[in-house]
Amino acid sequence: MGTLIEPLATTDEEKQQKTHEFHATAHVLSGELKGPIQYIIDEHAPVAMKDERGGHHKQTKQDVNIEGLISFKTGHSRVSGHKSPKEHRGWITLSTSVMEGLNVFEVLTADRVVAQVSTEHPYVNGHVPHVNFLGTRFENLQVAGFPIRVNLNLEICGKRPAGDKPYLTDSGFLGKIQEQVSSVANADFLPGDVKKEYRRRLDEIMVLRSSSAEVENLISPRGESNDASPRRLKVTCSLVNSIDVKDIPIPGLKTVGNVLFIPEFGAVALAEVEVGTELAESKGFKRHVETASNGNKKKDERRVSHYFNLKMIDMTLGCVGHGNVIVNSAMANGNTKP
Repeated sequence: MGTLIEPLATTDEEKQQKTHEFHATAHVLSGELKGPIQYIIDEHAPVAMKDERGGHHKQTKQDVNIEGLISFKTGHSRVSGHKSPKEHRGWITLSTSVMEGLNVFEVLTADRVVAQVSTEHPYVNGHVPHVNFLGTRFENLQVAGFPIRVNLNLEICGKRPAGDKPYLTDSGFLGKIQEQVSSVANADFLPGDVKKEYRRRLDEIMVLRSSSAEVENLISPRGESNDASPRRLKVTCSLVNSIDVKDIPIPGLKTVGNVLFIPEFGAVALAEVEVGTELAESKGFKRHVETASNGNKKKDERRVSHYFNLKMIDMTLGCVGHGNVIVNSAMANGNTKP
């Protein structure tokens, strides 16, 4: 197994050899139906990469039909990782999920849905990556045959925070997504379980905003956790600016934020991104406690990974069907050492 090594040549510190572990996953469909049939939807076309070699991996699934209730013609998932050939750029990870010919209960259809996440970890001060969602889109998304126009903001995460600090400590980013989530959490017409979920997300954001100093202490800029039992920290935002459903003659059809409410069908959340941190568990990126020659225990290094998980369609079904269905999931992150 090869290791990507980049010698940096400006200061003594930067002359250290650095290694990077690529981490990405993608799949095109998953979930669970509870009515009219009981059916566990295992991940379709799953693909994953978690090593220092990078490379390119892909899976394809065709002509999937779940008892005539949910179907798609073709699904592609692919992940890749490589070192940028440009000087001082870093390691690049790409995760992509594509579905064509989606049909859910003859209500929600789309010609093509693409989820794409790219991260770049710079060689210098690069534990927190740059992220972009270029290529992500809905093509001919429809409800009951009527086109839905979705306006996306692919720059929702903005520029990488200064000082190699996590997005979860950036007040500008947290403020933007608090506004997003608040509008959905306070929408009276949504089902109770959906409102409850968004209120939980709102609480997560408010806790992070009110304790940013503690969060920074928990996750140091160099990607090491200072806490003995660090929690997984996360927030959820959306790439959606607006959903246009005017002039569509479906009684009760409403939108709020990134959520489309379809009467007798359910709530459909579009283009949601979970931004979070988690411990890197793989060998070489989590060093167990060792005993030094003097009998004292060495410090346990618990490295932190920063991830971005995009889900293009997350359906909470009710009435004609019951359950939860996710269409197009793509996640990218990585770990740089030291």
